[in-house]
Amino acid sequence: MSQKPYRVLLYYMYVNIEDPAEFAAEHLKFCKELGLMGRILVASEGINGTVSGTIEQTDKYMETMKQDPRFADMIFKIDEAEGHAFKKMKVRHRPELVTLRLEDDVNPLELTGTYLNPAEFREQIQQEDTILLDARNDYEFDLGHFRGAVRPDIENFRDLPDWVRENKDMLEGKKIITYCTGGIRCEKFSGWLKKEGFEDVAQLHGGIVTYGKDPEVQGELWDGQLYVFDERIAVPVNQKEHVVVGKDYYTGEPCERYVNCANPACNKKILCSEENEHKYLRSCSHECRVHPNNRYIPEHGLTEEEVQGRLKAIEQESMQVN
Repeated sequence: MSQKPYRVLLYYMYVNIEDPAEFAAEHLKFCKELGLMGRILVASEGINGTVSGTIEQTDKYMETMKQDPRFADMIFKIDEAEGHAFKKMKVRHRPELVTLRLEDDVNPLELTGTYLNPAEFREQIQQEDTILLDARNDYEFDLGHFRGAVRPDIENFRDLPDWVRENKDMLEGKKIITYCTGGIRCEKFSGWLKKEGFEDVAQLHGGIVTYGKDPEVQGELWDGQLYVFDERIAVPVNQKEHVVVGKDYYTGEPCERYVNCANPACNKKILCSEENEHKYLRSCSHECRVHPNNRYIPEHGLTEEEVQGRLKAIEQESMQVN
């Protein structure tokens, strides 16, 4: 099988970085000199990044990073790609690598859940008295998830602790296994669960990305696609079968195509077909369709008469359904 000319690297490491702002500025310069594109967050607690580049560029990046004693043991998850997965190169200093905003923060180097490799994870999530808890946002879950996983009703990771407290009765006394895209969110979240008094807590080490590439499990028990935060939007996980779980926002039909609501004040992620995107002006509601800053209308050069015609057609269809 021929190798694709580009790669996407996904990685993180919790490690002390003394001057993260200065490190971020120097690292941005280094990445630009290499010709990489991507998004990297740097905090005093470590680094979290996704970058794309040619094989030569990504090899040089990994080699240079591993020469730094702080990152010598860092694991890079590698995807082949036909081109860049990003349009720009950004390296930013942040207070946290993943935003939980806890009053009493958790250090994953001191407290975290039990690591499960892909084979152990596959076995344990099928056992009784186990809660499989997705640590991602609702729109990530809606595109793809493990069978039987619990979907927290959250739009942001920082809302997950409150959701857990509200649903504590469902979780108490159970073995909790959590998972996320590459593993970084679970490192801190699983430690927080233990700090909250949940005793039996485990996490999928390396996240969904590692699980999908494992030659033994081959992504088994995963349905749908994996949401990724780059130009690809979605990547496959299950190598044995593909079950579509995403549903068109407007019709409920099977769908794995995400767009953002055309109202910039909303920007909600919507699963929809290309036909429905145009039919509904790429908007999640009537309010967003008539919003003065709706981006779809100028993008497609629609006249006021054309807009009113579509709005009337949507209204008539809604009346027929109801």
